[in-house]
Amino acid sequence: MSTEELAELLDVDPSTIRRWRTAPPFQGPPFIQISDRVVKYATADVERWLSARRVCPLAA
Repeated sequence: MSTEELAELLDVDPSTIRRWRTAPPFQGPPFIQISDRVVKYATADVERWLSARRVCPLAA
């Protein structure tokens, strides 16, 4: 998926996704650098990243 598609999924601005991958501390899901201007995200990577951030209120 593209930066814009990921931003829409997470309900954040695309600039937030860009900042997550470029400014320390690095955040966000793993990405694939196709070229200097093209970055993609694998759906499976995004799902794993989201799953790792899951909070179960009863266990907290």
